[in-house]
Amino acid sequence: MSEQSLPALAAPATWRAPTAEGRPVRLLLIGVAVAFIVLFLGFPLLVVFIEAFRNGAGAYFGAFADPDTQHAILLTLLVAAIAVPANLVFGVCAAWAIAKYQFRGKAFLITLIDLPFSVSPVIAGLIYVIMFGSHGYFGPWLNDRDIQIIFAVPGIVLATIFVTFPFVARELIPLMDEQGTQDEEAAISLGASGWQTFRRVTLPNVKWGLMYGVLLCNARAMGEFGAVAVVSGHIRGLTNTMPLHIEILYNDYQWVAAFTVASLLALLALVTLVVKSVLEWRFSHELANGPR
Repeated sequence: MSEQSLPALAAPATWRAPTAEGRPVRLLLIGVAVAFIVLFLGFPLLVVFIEAFRNGAGAYFGAFADPDTQHAILLTLLVAAIAVPANLVFGVCAAWAIAKYQFRGKAFLITLIDLPFSVSPVIAGLIYVIMFGSHGYFGPWLNDRDIQIIFAVPGIVLATIFVTFPFVARELIPLMDEQGTQDEEAAISLGASGWQTFRRVTLPNVKWGLMYGVLLCNARAMGEFGAVAVVSGHIRGLTNTMPLHIEILYNDYQWVAAFTVASLLALLALVTLVVKSVLEWRFSHELANGPR
């Protein structure tokens, strides 16, 4: 067969990246994203600070002189200071067990860790009321010993721990699972104890993921409303956290005071966002370079 009789081969089509959209499409997508962020996130946040400073800086800072407001701020910090370390210990232990060991019921344990993501916080609060309320399962036993959990700080702490305990564990489980057990096995083969292996090998490898999980846990603990509202009783100066105190001030038509406390929560959220971005950058940089 002569070369002239061979069928002409079609020229290969130009390769095109799946995301190589035209400029108008890209501008449209970017515009929609920016408009959504400005309209539903940026503008409401700006309104909070505008309303907080409506009567000037004097009224803004004067709102923090209210004893109930000061107690709400201190109680929020106290609850976070208890709930976050508790979830830190639980998260590390759960992630270690799930990522490093094989055992029966492992999938069920992961499901239980994810339970607060699917259960309404209000239901979580009701669970504790049913368990520890005056007419609950353990209520009479607690009353006989003058122990109060519901409508007191312990109930608020328990409810906060319940709604926040997945955050640390869920950040560490995939990270530990991806890293495997080779480093720990090498350390043990060299004579390191279990605690030395954890402190010098495992913990440095997951430190940025751990800090990221703690940050998210702390943000949720300070901003939790539903579960805390059920178990707190809304007692002014005793069981009101900042979110609950904001609701009470707003319902009492104390607009400036309500938005002042809300602006403090917003500032904490902005600080959390900045630290989160820094940790994400460091975390991705560490993953790219491999564990140290």
